[in-house]
Amino acid sequence: MVESKGTPALRVQGARKAFGGVQALAGVDLTLFAGEIHALLGENGAGKSTLLKSLAGVHRLDAGDVVVAGAAFEQGSTRKSQDQGIAVIYQEPSLFPDLSLAENVFIGRQPLSGGRVDWSAMSKSARELFDRLGVQLDPNRRARGLSIADQQIVEIAKALSTSANIIVMDEPTAALSSAEVDRLFGVARRLRDGGAAVVFVSHRLDEVFALCDRVTIMRDGATVHTCGIGEIDTAQVVRWMVGRELTEMFPKVPAEIGDVVLSVRGLTCAGQFEDITFDVRAGEIVGLAGLVGSGRSEVVRAIFGIDAYESGSVQFLGHALPAHDPSAAMDRGVALVPEDRRLEGLFMPSSIARNVAMTRLRQLSRKGLLRSRSERELAADWAARMQVKFSSLEDPVQQLSGGNQQKVVLGKWLATDPRLLIVDEPTRGIDVGTKAEVHRLLSTEAAKGMAVLMISSELPEVLGMADRIIVMREGRITGEFPREEATQERIMHAATQSGAAA
Repeated sequence: MVESKGTPALRVQGARKAFGGVQALAGVDLTLFAGEIHALLGENGAGKSTLLKSLAGVHRLDAGDVVVAGAAFEQGSTRKSQDQGIAVIYQEPSLFPDLSLAENVFIGRQPLSGGRVDWSAMSKSARELFDRLGVQLDPNRRARGLSIADQQIVEIAKALSTSANIIVMDEPTAALSSAEVDRLFGVARRLRDGGAAVVFVSHRLDEVFALCDRVTIMRDGATVHTCGIGEIDTAQVVRWMVGRELTEMFPKVPAEIGDVVLSVRGLTCAGQFEDITFDVRAGEIVGLAGLVGSGRSEVVRAIFGIDAYESGSVQFLGHALPAHDPSAAMDRGVALVPEDRRLEGLFMPSSIARNVAMTRLRQLSRKGLLRSRSERELAADWAARMQVKFSSLEDPVQQLSGGNQQKVVLGKWLATDPRLLIVDEPTRGIDVGTKAEVHRLLSTEAAKGMAVLMISSELPEVLGMADRIIVMREGRITGEFPREEATQERIMHAATQSGAAA
């Protein structure tokens, strides 16, 4: 850990920000020093994103003081924030896909020679930045097709090109493999050792303890605790975040395992998955584990009918489920909560009420016209059941925190009363308190007789929730374990070796 001395790189005191009647920030204090990696933690809705967007110049604070390197911070302009040395690397990078990596790094600031862009100098400078970060990327290749991990590296290079000395990483590891996480950690440490102040926002507490020097915890829009990472443990972090003891992260309600609900036989799609065979029974939670790229999401998308498959069969409640027909799957009682809630699970500009009711429009309509009162009643019922935090059901769902957005997606599909619920990464990017609520919900629904097929990249979640675990590697099933025989070692062996686990 780097000793925190001298003038802070950034000091925030008493920051407050309201949106309508919702107080997003209610007194935030944050102090960063050069040469440290500082974790910013809190539940979804704690105010982290609002604080970061205020530092990035997207929002203007209602009250509070912000000082950068001893000088008052000029608010309300993203360009001014960059000029003051602040760069925010968001979870979802926003590169121009048809421009080169060098062009993306220097967009709007291309080096000129004789009034024209100096392409050679731009490429050379981008390569030097990538070398400085310790990564091998071709500055002249297009951004299209770049992995999320490499896109984030380009965003970090862009930040360095603006001479940023305060670099904020917002959930940077949410969609990365373990090898990509290790590389990103190496980049973060190089930035710290080079004198930058790095802010690391993550819901993965094991990563926080492995990487960070200090931690600030927020709750309900305010700072509740700041300390060195060696002065606190996971249980204390959770207690500060949620304001209570979280006694059970994986609440498992006893369930009677019934008849087969879903039967998949020999499902194959060339280049995606091959010979996938398994069953899911009523009251059972089946975990689908494996590394990123193992083909898990592709399999469930084919089962639900989003994507086509070449051979094999899918039976639901003893009858063939039509291929490549999501409407047929929904009509028969299958629900799919997708991995990407923002792009595939929600209509972000639409209201909370409309999103919850989206899967029930036919039942809520009369003579082709949607009954608004019925829509609101359904939405209010499920928002209460899911404990969604909101100001008004008419608010756009994009105004909700990530955890509350995930609750809306779950509520939307549970409103269809499905016999089979497929959930792809159900707790990705949400806080520990909300994770426990989602786990309790899945376990309760299974106890009522629902069959649950759950994809998760988090081994503790798979081990804690699943009655049976199926492991995939490179499009094939390489292991299957009942709950009592499953261990992290056996699952990882099956996920990384070509043969089935011992």
